[in-house]
Amino acid sequence: MTTRFVDRAVIHLAAGSGGNGCASVHREKFKPLGGPDGGNGGTGGDVLLVVDPGVHTLLDFHYRPHARAGNGRQGQGSHRNGAAGETLELRVPEGTVVLTEDGEVLADLVGAGTTFVAAKGGRGGLGNAALASRARKAPGFALLGEEGESRDLVLELRSMADVGLLGFPSAGKSSLISVLSAAKPKIADYPFTTLVPNLGVVTAGDTVFTMADVPGLIPGASGGKGLGLDFLRHIERCAVFVHVIDCATYEAGRDPVSDIDALEEELARYTPALGESLEDRPRLVVLNKVDVPEAAELAEFVRPDLEQRGLRVFEVSTVSRHGLRELSFALGEIVERTRAERPAAEPTKIVLAPPAVDDSGFTIEADPDEPGGFIVRGPKPERWIRQTNFANDEAVGYLGDRLNRLGVEEELARMGAEPGCPVTIADYTFEWEPSTPSVVTQLAGRGTDPRLDRGDRVSAADRKQARRARRMSDADVDATDTGDVETDIDVGDDDR
Repeated sequence: MTTRFVDRAVIHLAAGSGGNGCASVHREKFKPLGGPDGGNGGTGGDVLLVVDPGVHTLLDFHYRPHARAGNGRQGQGSHRNGAAGETLELRVPEGTVVLTEDGEVLADLVGAGTTFVAAKGGRGGLGNAALASRARKAPGFALLGEEGESRDLVLELRSMADVGLLGFPSAGKSSLISVLSAAKPKIADYPFTTLVPNLGVVTAGDTVFTMADVPGLIPGASGGKGLGLDFLRHIERCAVFVHVIDCATYEAGRDPVSDIDALEEELARYTPALGESLEDRPRLVVLNKVDVPEAAELAEFVRPDLEQRGLRVFEVSTVSRHGLRELSFALGEIVERTRAERPAAEPTKIVLAPPAVDDSGFTIEADPDEPGGFIVRGPKPERWIRQTNFANDEAVGYLGDRLNRLGVEEELARMGAEPGCPVTIADYTFEWEPSTPSVVTQLAGRGTDPRLDRGDRVSAADRKQARRARRMSDADVDATDTGDVETDIDVGDDDR
């Protein structure tokens, strides 16, 4: 049973979500309020793509395209932080290119151990112990954990071969690689085309190089016709191109010169995704099947025309092994020269991109769907929204303090925002109330904020005051009723 070769796969990744922070107060005997001790939530796990030399196909991603990393655990009391989510490592073959669904190249994974963060895990929420300050001694809230990043990516495998064999279907590419290396591609005595790439290791003296036999090329391949794009993807990294020409073909309208012109036209039309031009790669021409008398005569006839174009021509036969030794040594010489001219690979550098001096961290624009409304965009405000528990008034007040310190309120006022106008941040829309104090200076119960008095919600203090008033009213009514009864009794005594 042969293993199926897959060189393109669409994967759906989900990083782990961060754990929520904990809102807890230390309590023990004779010390009921020992201060906040809620721990932070754990960070969600990342999804990593790691190059593994032992992997040669994207078959696993074809059958299991969905992958999810572990979530972070929630924080607990007694300053216990939640455990971080488990990072998920996905093994990919060398030469894998990571693209978005729109075709943008995100990473070119070359070299064993090369790692790419495909999806970033969410941050864990801070517990109330980390949120305590001079103005907020015992916060009655904690921050929520962020959701992990979800992405749909395209993986494409581009073979890491030194020599690429170009040619029409049934030109003899599979036969050539089978006799030059130990590769065993499918070979038959009837016309067909290779459906998957075949890699072989060729030894020429002291030089060892790899050769790729990839799907056959036909006119229109650069526009997606046939298996052309699957073919062209695998020759992007090749240092040498070899035109394999079938000199024994009986198809009308085909000859070695026209075949080479058709191949070169498709190469010129193809634009590699990696941005490297294919025009400067060295070329060789292999006139194949010269063991057939008519093919040998045709090869001898067209050879001068090809050499006038500056192409090195080799007449070979995979059956009689004629010309194979000269061809392998010529390829080895070109590969050695290309390797010597290639700059030494440099280790991946960590690039730090600090924010610009005039970068405020957010932008504000008019809301096209809400007259008089505004939309606030930026990584910080949107992240703070996701971390806020809107069922807790104190957490909402803390969000207002953070936005105010960032300068959002000042910028809204500068842009002409009026009190009560709708302001949208991420998926939430608020009614803007300006001049919110940035520090809580009034004492309040845990989980409440005195600045967020709502007309449609009765606070616990108001309910307590109303209950006390009702009790006092009931006591007055009882006292009045008792006085009336005593008066009636006295009157009755006087009458007697």
